[in-house]
Amino acid sequence: MGAGVKLENIAIVLVETQIPENIGSVARAMDNMGLRRLVLVEPKNCDLTRILRPATGPSIEIIEEMEVYRDFKEALGPFQYVVGTTARTGLHRPAMTQPRRLAADIIPISQENHVAIIFGPEDSGLTNEHLRYCQSIATIPTARFASLNLAQAVMIFSYELFMACLDTELKSIPRLANSFELEGMYEHLGDVLKKIGFISPQNPEHWMLSVRRFLSRLPLRAGEVRLIRGICRQMNWYTDQYEKEKKR
Repeated sequence: MGAGVKLENIAIVLVETQIPENIGSVARAMDNMGLRRLVLVEPKNCDLTRILRPATGPSIEIIEEMEVYRDFKEALGPFQYVVGTTARTGLHRPAMTQPRRLAADIIPISQENHVAIIFGPEDSGLTNEHLRYCQSIATIPTARFASLNLAQAVMIFSYELFMACLDTELKSIPRLANSFELEGMYEHLGDVLKKIGFISPQNPEHWMLSVRRFLSRLPLRAGEVRLIRGICRQMNWYTDQYEKEKKR
């Protein structure tokens, strides 16, 4: 493994997992490939006895230390880079990348930033609502049937991350804005764009999706997020002054 690689900064996030044994199998796959941080969001069944059945050796420690959240946005808040996984693609969920390319991209990011790779429920996967919080969306290419077992999917991503770590030409990317900071910016930006008539107030999230996709291609640092919010505040002030002048 390359010197200085920090796999501990990469978390596997399972959303609304339905089968406890799958959580244990995911922990085992993570342990095989050197990942340690497991986050659960609204698990439907968290029976620890069933979770531990497929877990072996050190993977039990991953289960003992796993984090459990009730709120999706709260779980993502501390992460600077969020990746959603999906087997279904389309207009609102473009497959931006695949596991091997993703691993090469996020290993440098993860040296100074916390990265989350999100997997959805076994029967339906992540929703469009989940995916809108992601900077990148990845899919696993398959020959025919696209849906994989949850632990299989986690293993493929974990393996590619481990292999990418073997690259000794590691370049670090400075700290990026976390999800809390980004969502504050998108809310601020959405309000201003509605105010100036750039996006429709009838379905603002539909229009903001394109803005999110565009800005996600440019991983933003915390200072850059503050700059965008500063521009929004100035636009707000200017439009307020304009409205006051109109009323005189």
